[in-house]
Amino acid sequence: MLNVALLSRWHVHANDYAQQAKANDGIQISAVWDEEPGRGKQWAEELAVPFYEDLDALLSQSDIDAVIVDTPTNMHKEVIVKAAQYKKHVFTEKVLAITVDDYQEIMKAIEAAGVELMVSLPRLTEDYYLRAQKVLDEGLLGTLTTIRCRYAHNGAVPSENSATGWLPPHFFDKEQCGGGALIDLGAHGIYLSNRLAGPARSLSAVLQSTSDQYEVDDNAAVLVDYQSGAIGILETSFLSSGSPFLLELYGTEGTLIVEDESVRLRAGGEWKEVTDPVSAPMPMEQWVQAINKTAEPSLKPEDFYNLTVMNQAAAKSNETGERVLLEDIITK
Repeated sequence: MLNVALLSRWHVHANDYAQQAKANDGIQISAVWDEEPGRGKQWAEELAVPFYEDLDALLSQSDIDAVIVDTPTNMHKEVIVKAAQYKKHVFTEKVLAITVDDYQEIMKAIEAAGVELMVSLPRLTEDYYLRAQKVLDEGLLGTLTTIRCRYAHNGAVPSENSATGWLPPHFFDKEQCGGGALIDLGAHGIYLSNRLAGPARSLSAVLQSTSDQYEVDDNAAVLVDYQSGAIGILETSFLSSGSPFLLELYGTEGTLIVEDESVRLRAGGEWKEVTDPVSAPMPMEQWVQAINKTAEPSLKPEDFYNLTVMNQAAAKSNETGERVLLEDIITK
């Protein structure tokens, strides 16, 4: 049984990870810390566990084995490096880091401590992704020429209850988040497409803020040039009501369309549903398995790294209005 501390309730998925931890037979939630003490104390009371106002005091507890990090993204490096220095395993919400430099500092600390790191990239464990990857690997699409992914919701659409929609106001804080719709929601399309299309060579991005009240993008699109020769079109938005999740793969011999949970393939004939039985453990379960050395994670450091590189390149492209070579981000 792993004794796990929850580090911050800042992220909208913090409660979800707490629920996943409570549902996992290998995890015991044992403590809470939060950069906002009032919020943390309330959470600790709800969970009936101790609250620590001082992070070092919590991490110095010998009976704490691991941490789940849901701090503001700009605090990831500070908090994760410190946790690693105290020899705590780390599970964290995406994205791991805002810049490649921060990513490298985090990974250096993780490797030096010999602890397990897991970043929550849940769509790489979903049935539809696994089916799409299987179809692609079997060559049923021929050569992949184009990949398109759209993931959008209405989180920033104003309502009677909130001028910024149902997302918390701090999700529009550029310093804390490192960006807006693309770095948050668009991350899913980025890491899925990275897996399916392979390494990217360059990209062009438009990160648009459609309201004066936002300092980050609420609507974004990225055009990617992959080393394989495929083209990627990645779309995301906080201003899209009723938009389904879409993942489209176009090849020389076939087409595969994922719409929400449905996977359809057309390869030399009629459309057919792809329903092969495939499965993979969720990221938190993979993390526990890795710590206990019972299974090798399918989510890898290169997934975390490539996501960081793409986000940094997209931010630079939007700022300069120019196409960005990924090698320039990596070797800057």
